[in-house]
This record gives sequence, structure tokens and C-alpha cells, in this order.
Amino acid sequence: MKGKTPPAKTSKSLPPAAKKNSKAARRDGSSTRIIQVDYLARVEGEGGLYIKISGNEVREVQFKIFEPPRFFEAFLRGRLYREAPDITARICGICPVAYQMSASHAIEKAFGVTIIGPIRDLRRLLYCGEWIESHALHVLMLHAPDFLGYQDAIQMAKDHPDLVQTGLKIKKIGNDIVNLLGGREIHPINVQVGGFYRVPPRKQFEPLIERLKWAREQAVGLAKWCATLPIPSFEYDYEFAALHHPTEYPFNEGRIRTSKGLDIPVEDFEKYFIEEHVPHSTSLQARLKERGAYFVGPTARYNLNYDQLSPLAQETAKAIGLSHFSRNPFESILVRAVEIVYACDEALRILEHFHPPDRPAIPLQPQAATGYGCTEAPRGMLYHRYTLDREGVILDARIVPPTSQNQKIIENDLLRFVSANLKMPKDELTWKCEQAIRNYDPCISCSCHFLKLRIERE
Repeated sequence: MKGKTPPAKTSKSLPPAAKKNSKAARRDGSSTRIIQVDYLARVEGEGGLYIKISGNEVREVQFKIFEPPRFFEAFLRGRLYREAPDITARICGICPVAYQMSASHAIEKAFGVTIIGPIRDLRRLLYCGEWIESHALHVLMLHAPDFLGYQDAIQMAKDHPDLVQTGLKIKKIGNDIVNLLGGREIHPINVQVGGFYRVPPRKQFEPLIERLKWAREQAVGLAKWCATLPIPSFEYDYEFAALHHPTEYPFNEGRIRTSKGLDIPVEDFEKYFIEEHVPHSTSLQARLKERGAYFVGPTARYNLNYDQLSPLAQETAKAIGLSHFSRNPFESILVRAVEIVYACDEALRILEHFHPPDRPAIPLQPQAATGYGCTEAPRGMLYHRYTLDREGVILDARIVPPTSQNQKIIENDLLRFVSANLKMPKDELTWKCEQAIRNYDPCISCSCHFLKLRIERE
């Protein structure tokens, strides 16, 4: 990567918990080692990690999720279609827009409605706000400390105060877009099937334009700073999956494509993708039928849609040494930084050409049907399917979030990474395992350095 590389922190500078676990692990001289995470503290959700190493072979890897099921699909049954965006927004506090958009698109398709014009543009603007705030949070608050050996962003801020403050200001602009269009920053309340309950007047959008120009410029600088981070060498021939649109970088619409030739309409998702229960997780794991694990998220989007990025986003990717196609999950921090540039660029394009719609929502006529929706959450492809009766009451619902789709890939990455680095000191290997999980920004990792690991030898 181009730029001056900051010195990587040694094991002596790792957080005390990591060093403590390391010393405990060396008390037994057996050739079998257990890396175990009993509980992931201060996260959105509950999970753990178990890795068994015998001699020079990794025998077992489990990325455990043991949070009790929340039954949102069951909550939706018997509810009127209008309630779906508000109910599904509660699934995630960081990316509620994605759940609202997938739900809205699926139900609109069931009713034979396609949203065009200013309402469609406003939906893209709303998604821009969510990407900006989510990616800024992840890049600087959650992920960058991993590369530099800091316990958290607060510790990193002591050495990089201006950078962290800039990241927070960028995030605030994303939150303000969601607040203006969605009615509030967390769990927006202004989204409805067919559009919005109200559209703010143009004058309320205008102050965002200069702030977004500043954020776009700062995002380019942030991407260049990310390129100076010590990116581990780690590549694999993944099957990437994302929406693809012929003329746009995907938010709300497109066909589902993979890097190995799959190209299907959204309504065929369940013909090719399957979720199944595994004993060590209360969250279902997804896979491609007869093909196995697949990779969703910013890296997948970028690889399958590079040509749809704005010219500035492409220039930024080139300037930081990011190729058109990345097979290194540790480069996801670079891709997210490029997507911040794109989201600022796209938001500005929409605002500079925006004309309010004649009405905030398109009237809908309920009918008995099944509708399918898929949008690109910050963390990757999010699928919804609804079956409704002729009054618009939801009879059945299916939701497949990005974390479900990436679980198996995370386990595979840990298996490959640990296998290739068995000689790495235990505390450093523990640190890198946490970093490998963070590459995917899974929904259970909403705070920094969440792993409390115990490594034992038998």
C-alpha cells in the first residue's frame, strides 16, 4: 500500500487481557491447544469463539452465536403490511434503513408497484446517510485500532485526536441525513411502503450540501490514511455475492450476482441460497446450494460493481493502491473508506439535482401475493420475502441478514489464518483472530476489542 506505514505494535504493546491470556496458555506443554472465547462483552448480541489445534493442524473452528432468537419473522405474521418497515427497523440499531428498504421493496413488488423519480432518489439519499455513518463508525472506531494495537478508539485518539474527531464529524453528517429523512437517527419512523410519510422541504436539505462537500474531501484523506495501515497478506479465492445494477452502484435494486457466474433475479434467492442450523449457533448459517460458503459485504459489492463507482471513488481506490478486485478480507477497511467517498458523492449528486415529489408516497392496493426484496446493507446483501393476503396482512416472512450469510466465511477465514500462522506468538495470533472477525463487521461486534479469550493446552 502507498504511503508511510505506521509501526505495527508488538505483543508487548497489546492490551493487558491478551497478554494475560497468553501467559495462562503456556502453563501446559501439550501439543493440543484450545482458543476459546466464552463471552463477547459489550456487543450487539452474544457470541463466542472456539478453535482447537492439535500439533500443526487446526481441527475445529466454531464462531458461536448464542443470543436467544428474537423471532422477528414470527412477530410480522398477522400484522398489516404498513407495519413491516417500523417492525424490521428494530432488528438493528446501526443499519435500520437497510431493513426498512428491503421490507418496502418486497411488499411493493407483491403489490405490483415500482418506485421511480424523486421518491426513489430520496431512498438512495437515505441509504447514503446510513452507509456514511456505519462505515465511519466501523473504519475509525472499531477496525483501525486493531491494525495499530490500540485497545479502543479512545486510546487511539490520544495519538490521533484530529483523525478520530474528523471521523466522528463524518459520521454525524450521515446521522443527520437519516434524521432529516427518517424522522430520527435510530430506528427511523418516516419510512413507509410506497415512500415516506412526509418529505422535508428543499430548504432543509440545502445545509447538507456544503457539509457533504467537506465530508467527501475528508473521506478521500481518510482512505489515504487507511492505506498506510499494516494490512496482513491473506488472500483466498472466495465466491463474492452482491447486488449488481447496470448503471448504478447498488443500494436498493439489481440482480444478485456472484464472482463465479451466478446471475439471478432477487425472487430466485431461495432457489440457490439456503440457511441451516448448526449446533453451536442460534443464528442460521447460509450457504450456496452445492457450492458452500460465500462472501457478502463491501468487498463483494466493490468487486462486482467497481465500474459503477463514481469517478472520484475510482480515483481514490487507485490512489490508495486498491485493485479492481480484492481477495484479501483485511482490505475491507480500504473498501469501506472508498464507499464513504462514493456515498458522499452520490448524496451530493442527488441533492444538487433534487426536486421534491408531488406526493411523499405512492398509493398502494393490497393483493394476495408474495414479494421479494434485496438491498445492500452496509454489511452486505439483505434479503426479505413476504407472503400477504388480499387485505395486506402478512401471512409469512423470511429475512436473511448479512451476518447469517458471512458466518461460515468467518469460520473458514479463521481456519485458514490460524493454519498459516501456527508459529505466531499466541497473543499476536489471538489479536489477529479478532481482527479477522472484525473484517466483516458482524452485527455482534458493535464495540471495540470485544474478545475475552482463554487459550489452554491439554
